[in-house]
Amino acid sequence: MPENYSNIFIKDIMTQDVIAVKEDDPVEHIFELFNKYHFNTYPVIDNEGKLKGIIDQDIMLEIIMFHCIPCTKHTHMAAVRSLGESAIEIMIPHPVTISPNEKLQDAADMMLKHHINRVCVVENDKLVGIISKKSIISELYKRKEVEWWSIFSCCC
Repeated sequence: MPENYSNIFIKDIMTQDVIAVKEDDPVEHIFELFNKYHFNTYPVIDNEGKLKGIIDQDIMLEIIMFHCIPCTKHTHMAAVRSLGESAIEIMIPHPVTISPNEKLQDAADMMLKHHINRVCVVENDKLVGIISKKSIISELYKRKEVEWWSIFSCCC
């Protein structure tokens, strides 16, 4: 990243108003969230706001496939998850996280390395935000809009 991007911190562009799932929320409620807000992933938190895991579209699709479409091939994990009745029983524990004091480049590197679209931002084990590839791209575009177009115009 160019030099002037090295001073952008996660806390400067992360989404702070995160829609999260409580660890004891029923699966039906989680389906409602996926339908209502159209996010790809939801963090799972305990009553103190500590991050416990994540639930993504893959998990929800596995549950639907297991319960609604017979005779399909499922992994053992899909079968186990599909029997869960609450968020903590179906979530992916220990998600990739980052500190709000880390740099934007660190978040981008992490997302590319782990092939994920967003990272939970955690401070003292508590969820304080989310940063996504989309937010990084948007921020960099806003900061250098004119230069982006000049980069692409030379390639055509």
